[in-house]
Amino acid sequence: MRASKMYWYTLREVPAEAEISSHILLLRGGYIRKLVSGVYGFMPLGKRTLRKVEQIVREEMDRTGAQEIGMSALQPAELWQESGRWGAYGPEMWRVKDRNGREFCLGPTHEEVFTDIVRQNVTSYRQLPVNLYQIQTKYRDEARPRFGLIRSREFIMKDDYSFDRDEEGLDKSYKDMYQAYSNVFDRCGLTYRAVEADSGAIGGNNSHEFCALSDVGEEEIIYCESCSMAATAERAAFKDMAAETEAEKALEKVSTPGTKTIADVCKFLGLPQEKSIKAPLFVVQADANEDPKYVAAFIRGDRQLNMCKLVNALNVPEYAVEFADESKMSALTGCVGGFTGPMGLKNCTIVVDSELVGLKNACAGANEENFHYVNVNYGRDYKGDIVTDLKLLQAGDECPCCGSKVKSARGIEVGQVFKLGTKYSEPMNLTFLDENQQSHPVVMGCYGIGVTRTMAAIVEQHHDENGIIWPVSVAPYHVVIELIKPGDEAQEKLAVKIEEELERAGLEVVLDDRDERPGVKFKDADLLGFPIRINVGKKAGEGIVEYKLRRESEITELPFEEAIIKAIELVNKEKFGK
Repeated sequence: MRASKMYWYTLREVPAEAEISSHILLLRGGYIRKLVSGVYGFMPLGKRTLRKVEQIVREEMDRTGAQEIGMSALQPAELWQESGRWGAYGPEMWRVKDRNGREFCLGPTHEEVFTDIVRQNVTSYRQLPVNLYQIQTKYRDEARPRFGLIRSREFIMKDDYSFDRDEEGLDKSYKDMYQAYSNVFDRCGLTYRAVEADSGAIGGNNSHEFCALSDVGEEEIIYCESCSMAATAERAAFKDMAAETEAEKALEKVSTPGTKTIADVCKFLGLPQEKSIKAPLFVVQADANEDPKYVAAFIRGDRQLNMCKLVNALNVPEYAVEFADESKMSALTGCVGGFTGPMGLKNCTIVVDSELVGLKNACAGANEENFHYVNVNYGRDYKGDIVTDLKLLQAGDECPCCGSKVKSARGIEVGQVFKLGTKYSEPMNLTFLDENQQSHPVVMGCYGIGVTRTMAAIVEQHHDENGIIWPVSVAPYHVVIELIKPGDEAQEKLAVKIEEELERAGLEVVLDDRDERPGVKFKDADLLGFPIRINVGKKAGEGIVEYKLRRESEITELPFEEAIIKAIELVNKEKFGK
């Protein structure tokens, strides 16, 4: 490909809206262009890399026996109503109506559609297992699209669905997909961790998230170096302290003027913060037509509340839970901002962290301005409507598996695998008959890869101050040949010869024949991140060129034949990733 013929426009300045390296470099390199906030188009170079990521995904899916299909992004509301998710998915779903008033959505995911497809044909155990996937554009109306392709409103995703007769079959499908995902991200050149994760709006009872390690990742990963424990912070279990054995003391109400924070009240009372109880207050409203419901969550004063665990305990969509207006909540429940405790509350759900059951003689708000109770004990003085782990595991806390101190890292979620079980097959009546003609619900799994997000994650891990450093497996072109002086007969003849030899060997080549200064060309090559650069300059008549790898600073003079051999060997060795 001749650079002079390419539709390719780089930017010298950093776009104002770009915050992270992948966003900046993909825009500056002309890989993507913004249409509106959270919506991007792919230019020729970007499309080439995107296709390569898709192809890696496709090859690994096909290797497992999964079969590719293509479904519409426009989905009828009836399928989502049948599964029970039409009202539960939340404001991120793009809902539309046709001219006749029939409701549809732009699919954020495809569980319902795939379930419907399979139930139209599968009736017998002999037809199972089935594994179908697609690579398709998805839509989510993100409240705050940011970071370019990392969190956008329109994105490309590979979603895959397995259909098995029992849990044993699902275990095998899940294991196959887990390995296939590891292969995909290895081939894409990513450094990643597979961690236990929350299933969120997709549902199911088991899930792992594949996170590309990155300081700009929105996902916090908690892991233990002494054992195999690794999970997202929202999913990580927390090991309760051992139940205290001290005798319960008499409950006492004490004056605590002006002490609205845990730190203030504990200092005033001379108590450690682990002997206190705090009370984040929430309002839950999943449907605008329903009355709001109030929730008081109680947790040890020195712990942090894990919102995901609270949402799961309440069994409501994440979007339905917000911090409460304390003044409005007070009139109905009796809570008092800064002095709320678990005793005497009414008209609200009380959720108690499991650790508080064993906490003896703690202090808690008295639901009265400037007053707290001391010597508060669970069971005797208060009880919870729900008792569960609400704590956020953080770096330095004890590993719930082995007791060592855990560590944390940031990551970009690039893939997730779910065991759905019968979450969709039961309400949507996807069943099969076994050998004895007994009917059973099909057992399902769901497996997603963010293709465009993976592309951005690669850039986050593979760049320097000069631009992108693409792994060979996903580079838009393998080699750029820099023609230093267009019009020079010797240089042009040698550049074309190298181009032809490399292309004959199956490499993808750009011959930069633009009438630009060498420095401009080199800067563009570094920005765009082509893995190999061959400079054809003043020694072309002697058959000598400069050979440089993008990931290295060294430039070597070589006979052009040797440069060709080295380029072919490198690409053939690395095009399949690690």
